[in-house]
Amino acid sequence: MSGIDPQSLMNELASRARLAAIRLAGMASAKKAEALRAAAAAIRADSAAILEANATDMASGRENGLTAALLDRLRLDAGRVEAMASGIESVAALADPVGQVIDRAERPNGMVLTRVRVPIGVIGIIYESRPNVTADAGALAFMSGNAAILRGGSEAIHSNRAIHAALARGLDEAGAPAHAIQLVGITDRAAVGAMLQSEGLIDLVVPRGGKSLVARVQAEARVPVLAHLDGINHSYIDGAADPAMARDIALNAKMRRTGICGATETLLIDRAFADPAPVLAALADAGCELRGSAEIRAIEPRAVAADEADWDTEYLDSILAVKLVDGLDEAMAHIAAHGSHHTDAIVTEDAARAERFLAGVDSAIVMWNASTQFADGGEFGLGAEIGISTGRLHARGPVALEGLTTYKWVVRGTGQTRP
Repeated sequence: MSGIDPQSLMNELASRARLAAIRLAGMASAKKAEALRAAAAAIRADSAAILEANATDMASGRENGLTAALLDRLRLDAGRVEAMASGIESVAALADPVGQVIDRAERPNGMVLTRVRVPIGVIGIIYESRPNVTADAGALAFMSGNAAILRGGSEAIHSNRAIHAALARGLDEAGAPAHAIQLVGITDRAAVGAMLQSEGLIDLVVPRGGKSLVARVQAEARVPVLAHLDGINHSYIDGAADPAMARDIALNAKMRRTGICGATETLLIDRAFADPAPVLAALADAGCELRGSAEIRAIEPRAVAADEADWDTEYLDSILAVKLVDGLDEAMAHIAAHGSHHTDAIVTEDAARAERFLAGVDSAIVMWNASTQFADGGEFGLGAEIGISTGRLHARGPVALEGLTTYKWVVRGTGQTRP
């Protein structure tokens, strides 16, 4: 597909997507679910071809020096292919938000007004490494009535093409528009720029990937963007926290999986907390590098000195910034100054302080006595998620089917005219 002009290609993809979106908007929930089940069956039927394509990508990745972590994200096996198919079926089983009535009112003149959920339209999704996103994102967009234009990373191009081919065939066999899920089949980085400049053609762009990708999308896009840039998440251990609970939550919030966006990156501890030493020792024993002030290093000798940059860093690694604070107000002020509005948690047995934290911290997800690692659409009962949004407009937190819809006003009259 070399020699293709990226903007011309994007225009063509968007034109086909718009026609598919019009068909999808009026498609019954049962029909959409049937089409997704057919797509899942096609994934299973094409498992061998998908794995062969993935082997090509893995070989290229090794030649190009991809890290072990990136190769693991890229790798598919029979279990991961089955998980893709099962994930599509899980999306098909979710309640369809399209057509749901948000509220209803009758005006004094007899007009009846309803607000009804409708699809957004055409959604561009830009992602890296994980080829399973091709299936996850395509299924979520389809079930919510949106046409998707998918642009995966060049390192997964063969895998993504094979997965997309199966999805498209399944949709077509079920009588649904195959162009409802399209793949940008070229690796030219200019294709990303073309998508970001497609104002009027694409209604929303969702980036899923590293900080550099999301930063580029947010800087260049002339299309609305639904994304988060950083996951600088905080866990605050209040003076009234249960010590055992505080230790367990802090350890899980940081060390369960250090590379996900819900991992805690800064631990704040109230100076009134009974004994922070076991908390810090548990983290250090688990292989976490602690960075803090002289006070922290006096409590846990294995800690190293922190600098100002540590309070604003998303490590995505076994590194944790730790700070002692004088109570809830200082903790909330620190989060306001250094947080990224993603996920922040308080550990306390004092319900009044917890409610102050939950109301006062301006993040997409706020938690009381729970690990920040729960910041995930599946854990929230939403099924799959297309990403986590930290913006204040439209969706916030894990974005699943409902987050991929908007609403319109429907007015039913009986001949009313305005005086």
